[in-house]
Amino acid sequence: MRDPLPLMIFAAGFGTRMRALTAARPKPLIPVLGRPLIDRALDLAREAGCAPVVANTHYLGQMIAEHLSGTGVLISDEAGEILETGGGLKKALPLLPGPAVMTLNPDAVWRGPNPLALLRAAWDPERMDALLLVQDAARVKGRSAKADFVLAPDGRIERAAGRGGVLYLGAQVVKTAPVADRPEQVFSLNTVWDGMIAAGRAHGLSYEGDWCDVGSPEGLTEAEAMLGA
Repeated sequence: MRDPLPLMIFAAGFGTRMRALTAARPKPLIPVLGRPLIDRALDLAREAGCAPVVANTHYLGQMIAEHLSGTGVLISDEAGEILETGGGLKKALPLLPGPAVMTLNPDAVWRGPNPLALLRAAWDPERMDALLLVQDAARVKGRSAKADFVLAPDGRIERAAGRGGVLYLGAQVVKTAPVADRPEQVFSLNTVWDGMIAAGRAHGLSYEGDWCDVGSPEGLTEAEAMLGA
Protein backbone atom coordinates (compact mmCIF):
# COMPACT_ATOMS: atom_id res chain seq x y z
CA MET A 1 0.00 0.00 0.00
CA ARG A 2 1.27 3.46 -0.86
CA ASP A 3 2.18 5.90 1.89
CA PRO A 4 -0.63 8.33 2.75
CA LEU A 5 -0.69 11.83 1.35
CA PRO A 6 -1.70 14.89 3.37
CA LEU A 7 -5.01 16.52 2.50
CA MET A 8 -6.11 20.15 2.36
CA ILE A 9 -9.88 20.78 2.54
CA PHE A 10 -10.83 24.19 1.14
CA ALA A 11 -13.45 25.42 3.62
CA ALA A 12 -12.88 29.20 3.57
CA GLY A 13 -15.35 30.34 0.92
CA PHE A 14 -18.31 32.64 1.45
CA GLY A 15 -20.91 30.37 -0.19
CA THR A 16 -22.71 33.33 -1.77
CA ARG A 17 -24.51 31.16 -4.35
CA MET A 18 -26.28 29.42 -1.45
CA ARG A 19 -28.08 32.69 -0.69
CA ALA A 20 -30.03 32.51 2.61
CA LEU A 21 -28.64 29.07 3.48
CA THR A 22 -25.26 30.60 4.34
CA ALA A 23 -26.48 33.74 6.09
CA ALA A 24 -25.80 32.23 9.52
CA ARG A 25 -23.59 29.23 8.82
CA PRO A 26 -20.68 28.47 6.50
CA LYS A 27 -21.32 26.33 3.44
CA PRO A 28 -19.24 23.34 4.65
CA LEU A 29 -21.72 22.90 7.52
CA ILE A 30 -24.79 22.71 5.28
CA PRO A 31 -26.28 19.21 5.63
CA VAL A 32 -26.97 16.91 2.71
CA LEU A 33 -29.46 14.24 3.78
CA GLY A 34 -28.70 15.21 7.37
CA ARG A 35 -24.88 15.03 7.16
CA PRO A 36 -22.78 18.22 6.83
CA LEU A 37 -20.75 18.59 3.68
CA ILE A 38 -17.45 18.77 5.57
CA ASP A 39 -18.24 15.52 7.40
CA ARG A 40 -18.83 13.83 4.07
CA ALA A 41 -15.44 15.14 2.92
CA LEU A 42 -13.81 13.75 6.08
CA ASP A 43 -15.42 10.37 5.44
CA LEU A 44 -13.61 10.26 2.10
CA ALA A 45 -10.34 11.36 3.73
CA ARG A 46 -10.49 8.65 6.38
CA GLU A 47 -11.40 5.94 3.90
CA ALA A 48 -8.45 6.96 1.69
CA GLY A 49 -6.04 7.12 4.64
CA CYS A 50 -5.11 10.79 4.16
CA ALA A 51 -2.88 12.19 6.89
CA PRO A 52 -2.63 14.81 8.17
CA VAL A 53 -5.85 16.61 7.21
CA VAL A 54 -6.01 20.43 7.23
CA ALA A 55 -9.03 22.70 6.66
CA ASN A 56 -8.72 26.41 5.99
CA THR A 57 -11.35 28.77 7.39
CA HIS A 58 -12.48 32.36 6.86
CA TYR A 59 -16.23 33.07 6.68
CA LEU A 60 -17.77 32.04 10.03
CA GLY A 61 -14.58 30.08 10.53
CA GLN A 62 -15.05 29.65 14.27
CA MET A 63 -18.15 27.55 13.61
CA ILE A 64 -16.11 25.21 11.42
CA ALA A 65 -13.28 25.06 13.97
CA GLU A 66 -15.74 24.18 16.73
CA HIS A 67 -17.42 21.56 14.57
CA LEU A 68 -14.06 19.93 13.83
CA SER A 69 -12.82 20.07 17.42
CA GLY A 70 -11.68 16.63 18.55
CA THR A 71 -11.49 15.19 15.03
CA GLY A 72 -7.74 15.65 14.62
CA VAL A 73 -8.23 18.01 11.68
CA LEU A 74 -5.78 20.93 11.76
CA ILE A 75 -7.08 24.46 11.12
CA SER A 76 -5.38 27.03 8.88
CA ASP A 77 -7.07 30.27 9.92
CA GLU A 78 -7.52 32.90 7.18
CA ALA A 79 -9.58 35.26 9.32
CA GLY A 80 -7.54 38.30 8.29
CA GLU A 81 -7.85 37.91 4.53
CA ILE A 82 -9.24 35.28 2.21
CA LEU A 83 -6.30 34.03 0.16
CA GLU A 84 -7.97 32.14 -2.73
CA THR A 85 -7.07 28.53 -3.41
CA GLY A 86 -3.38 28.98 -4.15
CA GLY A 87 -2.72 31.42 -1.34
CA GLY A 88 -4.73 29.32 1.09
CA LEU A 89 -2.74 26.22 0.23
CA LYS A 90 0.54 28.14 0.47
CA LYS A 91 -0.33 29.41 3.96
CA ALA A 92 -1.20 25.87 5.10
CA LEU A 93 1.95 24.19 3.74
CA PRO A 94 3.76 24.19 7.12
CA LEU A 95 0.99 21.84 8.31
CA LEU A 96 1.20 19.63 5.20
CA PRO A 97 4.50 17.72 5.10
CA GLY A 98 5.95 16.18 1.97
CA PRO A 99 6.50 17.07 -1.69
CA ALA A 100 2.85 16.60 -2.73
CA VAL A 101 -0.55 17.20 -1.20
CA MET A 102 -4.14 16.29 -2.03
CA THR A 103 -6.80 18.99 -2.03
CA LEU A 104 -10.57 18.62 -1.86
CA ASN A 105 -13.46 21.05 -2.21
CA PRO A 106 -16.13 20.01 0.32
CA ASP A 107 -19.05 21.55 -1.58
CA ALA A 108 -19.81 18.46 -3.65
CA VAL A 109 -21.05 14.93 -3.09
CA TRP A 110 -19.87 11.72 -4.70
CA ARG A 111 -21.52 8.40 -5.48
CA GLY A 112 -19.09 5.73 -6.56
CA PRO A 113 -15.40 5.03 -5.94
CA ASN A 114 -13.59 7.14 -3.36
CA PRO A 115 -12.10 10.02 -5.39
CA LEU A 116 -9.10 10.47 -3.10
CA ALA A 117 -8.21 6.79 -3.23
CA LEU A 118 -8.39 6.88 -7.04
CA LEU A 119 -6.06 9.87 -7.18
CA ARG A 120 -3.58 8.30 -4.76
CA ALA A 121 -3.44 5.09 -6.81
CA ALA A 122 -2.89 6.96 -10.10
CA TRP A 123 -0.39 9.54 -8.85
CA ASP A 124 2.99 9.33 -10.59
CA PRO A 125 5.35 12.12 -9.48
CA GLU A 126 7.91 11.13 -12.11
CA ARG A 127 5.51 12.22 -14.88
CA MET A 128 3.15 14.59 -13.07
CA ASP A 129 3.21 17.86 -11.19
CA ALA A 130 -0.57 17.75 -10.76
CA LEU A 131 -3.29 15.14 -11.22
CA LEU A 132 -6.84 16.52 -11.33
CA LEU A 133 -10.01 14.47 -11.07
CA VAL A 134 -12.30 15.41 -13.98
CA GLN A 135 -15.53 14.36 -15.62
CA ASP A 136 -17.15 14.97 -18.99
CA ALA A 137 -18.84 18.34 -18.59
CA ALA A 138 -22.10 16.92 -19.98
CA ARG A 139 -22.28 14.42 -17.08
CA VAL A 140 -21.84 16.70 -14.08
CA LYS A 141 -24.80 17.39 -11.81
CA GLY A 142 -25.71 20.47 -9.78
CA ARG A 143 -24.71 23.09 -12.29
CA SER A 144 -24.26 23.74 -15.97
CA ALA A 145 -20.78 24.90 -16.78
CA LYS A 146 -18.40 25.11 -19.67
CA ALA A 147 -15.59 22.60 -19.72
CA ASP A 148 -12.37 23.53 -17.92
CA PHE A 149 -9.99 21.26 -19.81
CA VAL A 150 -9.52 18.91 -22.72
CA LEU A 151 -8.15 15.51 -21.69
CA ALA A 152 -5.60 14.07 -24.13
CA PRO A 153 -5.27 10.29 -24.76
CA ASP A 154 -2.04 10.24 -22.72
CA GLY A 155 -3.84 11.81 -19.74
CA ARG A 156 -2.43 15.30 -20.01
CA ILE A 157 -4.77 18.27 -19.85
CA GLU A 158 -5.01 21.52 -21.79
CA ARG A 159 -7.35 24.47 -21.32
CA ALA A 160 -10.65 23.88 -23.09
CA ALA A 161 -10.72 27.30 -24.83
CA GLY A 162 -14.34 26.88 -25.86
CA ARG A 163 -13.97 23.27 -26.93
CA GLY A 164 -16.01 20.45 -25.43
CA GLY A 165 -14.16 18.68 -22.68
CA VAL A 166 -14.06 17.89 -18.98
CA LEU A 167 -14.86 19.76 -15.78
CA TYR A 168 -12.57 19.79 -12.74
CA LEU A 169 -14.35 18.10 -9.82
CA GLY A 170 -12.48 19.80 -6.97
CA ALA A 171 -10.13 16.94 -6.03
CA GLN A 172 -6.46 16.69 -6.99
CA VAL A 173 -2.89 15.82 -6.09
CA VAL A 174 -0.42 18.65 -6.62
CA LYS A 175 3.27 19.12 -5.90
CA THR A 176 3.87 21.74 -3.25
CA ALA A 177 7.07 23.36 -4.50
CA PRO A 178 5.39 25.36 -7.32
CA VAL A 179 2.88 26.66 -4.76
CA ALA A 180 5.49 27.53 -2.13
CA ASP A 181 7.65 29.30 -4.71
CA ARG A 182 4.97 31.80 -5.72
CA PRO A 183 5.97 35.26 -4.43
CA GLU A 184 2.43 36.57 -3.89
CA GLN A 185 0.23 35.66 -0.93
CA VAL A 186 -3.16 35.76 -2.71
CA PHE A 187 -3.51 33.73 -5.91
CA SER A 188 -5.54 31.01 -7.56
CA LEU A 189 -4.31 27.48 -8.18
CA ASN A 190 -5.35 28.07 -11.77
CA THR A 191 -2.19 30.12 -12.25
CA VAL A 192 -0.09 27.24 -10.87
CA TRP A 193 -1.80 24.77 -13.19
CA ASP A 194 -1.10 26.99 -16.19
CA GLY A 195 2.64 26.59 -15.67
CA MET A 196 2.27 22.84 -15.28
CA ILE A 197 0.11 22.62 -18.41
CA ALA A 198 2.73 24.54 -20.38
CA ALA A 199 5.38 22.07 -19.19
CA GLY A 200 3.21 19.07 -20.13
CA ARG A 201 3.08 17.88 -16.52
CA ALA A 202 -0.58 18.51 -15.61
CA HIS A 203 -2.72 15.38 -15.94
CA GLY A 204 -6.37 14.50 -15.54
CA LEU A 205 -8.10 11.37 -14.27
CA SER A 206 -11.68 10.68 -15.36
CA TYR A 207 -14.17 9.91 -12.60
CA GLU A 208 -16.66 7.24 -13.66
CA GLY A 209 -19.00 7.58 -10.68
CA ASP A 210 -21.57 10.30 -10.05
CA TRP A 211 -20.68 13.80 -8.82
CA CYS A 212 -22.89 16.72 -7.90
CA ASP A 213 -21.89 20.30 -7.13
CA VAL A 214 -23.55 21.63 -3.96
CA GLY A 215 -22.92 25.32 -4.54
CA SER A 216 -26.53 26.49 -4.76
CA PRO A 217 -29.93 25.56 -3.31
CA GLU A 218 -30.76 23.90 -6.62
CA GLY A 219 -27.53 21.88 -6.44
CA LEU A 220 -28.40 20.81 -2.90
CA THR A 221 -31.75 19.49 -4.06
CA GLU A 222 -30.12 17.62 -6.95
CA ALA A 223 -27.42 16.18 -4.65
CA GLU A 224 -29.99 14.79 -2.24
CA ALA A 225 -31.92 13.27 -5.13
CA MET A 226 -28.73 11.66 -6.47
CA LEU A 227 -27.75 10.16 -3.13
CA GLY A 228 -31.27 9.03 -2.37
CA ALA A 229 -31.82 7.35 -5.73
